[in-house]
Amino acid sequence: MDNVKKIKLGFFVLLTFLLIVVAVFMIGRNQKLFSSTFYVTAFYKNIGGLQVGNNVRFSGITVGIVERIELVTDSTVRVDMQIEEKVRKFIKRDAVASIGSEGLMGDKMIVITPGKISSQPIQPGGRLISAEPMDMDKIINQIGDIAGNASQITNDLAAITGQVTKGKGSLGRLIYDDEIADDIKGTMKNVEKGTKGFEENMNALKSNFLLRGYYRKKEKETQKQKERKVDSLQKSKENDNEKNRD
Repeated sequence: MDNVKKIKLGFFVLLTFLLIVVAVFMIGRNQKLFSSTFYVTAFYKNIGGLQVGNNVRFSGITVGIVERIELVTDSTVRVDMQIEEKVRKFIKRDAVASIGSEGLMGDKMIVITPGKISSQPIQPGGRLISAEPMDMDKIINQIGDIAGNASQITNDLAAITGQVTKGKGSLGRLIYDDEIADDIKGTMKNVEKGTKGFEENMNALKSNFLLRGYYRKKEKETQKQKERKVDSLQKSKENDNEKNRD
């Protein structure tokens, strides 16, 4: 009986030890305790909820974690990042560190954008160029304002459409009032008659012996201009043909 208890106790101790080893390994892997790392820094005015332990990604790959966050002044926050040494050669001095999210509502993280290929790799303890995160509260407020304006515009359009349907307002009366439609038709007929009368008067003036010479002279000048254009086009065509032959 005592041997059974000892075996159970030994198994429990062994299982506990294995769990502790696995936990240490997992924590160490997440904290980069078993790999060579280096540190870089970035400064922000607002970190938008970033926390110690959040991931640092480069080209979509998790390469480090946020090691420390420190409030330097009332408008400056310092963020220290622990990054794997093997990727340092890819992170240039002009690389940009921006704060993003893992999904729409996920945890915050730092995303490092590569710099120019010709730039030198960043040195341990170096400072990355920072890009301020988007203020989600402002974006949400702007979306709310846009939605409110759209709702107001929709209501206004509905009111205007209702008035037009009922024949109210200038546009409604224009569409549904037969008298106004008849007046417009009469006005268009009068304009058409006036145009015809003007053409008849112009033809009469052309036939008038006092103005006949003037109009004939204008017609001759117009004809000469047309002939000049035709001659010019023919000469241009002949010149092009001669050039093609040469």
